[in-house]
Amino acid sequence: MTVNPINTAMIFAAGLGTRLKPWTDHHPKALAVVNGKPLLQRNIEYLRRFGIERLVINVHHFADQVIAFLEDHNHFGCHITVSYEKEQPLETGGGLKFAAPYLKDAENFFVINADILTDLNLYAMAAFHRELQPVATIAVSDRDSSRAFLFDQGDHLCGWRNNKSGEERISVPNPDLVARAFSGIHLIHHSFFDLLTEEGKFSMVDVYLRLCAQHAIMGYDHSGGTLVDVGKPESIALAEKYFL
Repeated sequence: MTVNPINTAMIFAAGLGTRLKPWTDHHPKALAVVNGKPLLQRNIEYLRRFGIERLVINVHHFADQVIAFLEDHNHFGCHITVSYEKEQPLETGGGLKFAAPYLKDAENFFVINADILTDLNLYAMAAFHRELQPVATIAVSDRDSSRAFLFDQGDHLCGWRNNKSGEERISVPNPDLVARAFSGIHLIHHSFFDLLTEEGKFSMVDVYLRLCAQHAIMGYDHSGGTLVDVGKPESIALAEKYFL
């Protein structure tokens, strides 16, 4: 049996979910239902399949509903800590920094967006991360997306592109950059927190683009697998075709 020494993960569940209206007018995005099962439950069960049972979940929008859901299900048999962003949602980077005290004992930990459903093999991603030992590994794939990370031929992050506007942010110039869409899953080494200088509300994208000029941020390509970003009402119907 494959053993994953990484037993800790954070689930981003604090967002306002504006793309998923009208559901999010009265509910948190993380509790949107796919085939009778909320997204948050699906991701907790997904992580558990890979031996990950120590979880941090950030909340803000209808936080009380998320907390009650976890309590009603006895935390699904996991050790779950809630990171409550009461004043405002801090975006991905700010939310991770706010939750840092709950993650300080983990050498490496996964981070996943609550609205992502995938069959990505976390054992394989963890093996890739352990072999190359970057500050962070981000899951990516070759698919259509409005935005993409840009990598060199060795899978090192070098930049970012908005495919709609054409805007590019290049941190490491390279003539042969490859575009890959982000899959909403990170694997991060604890040294990441020592490199954070940003404060308050900020995006992980900004942090990665700053760090990759001097530190290894790797892309783990899982093209060909199943991944659904359940960010819009119509994407729920798509997710229900793949996740029963």
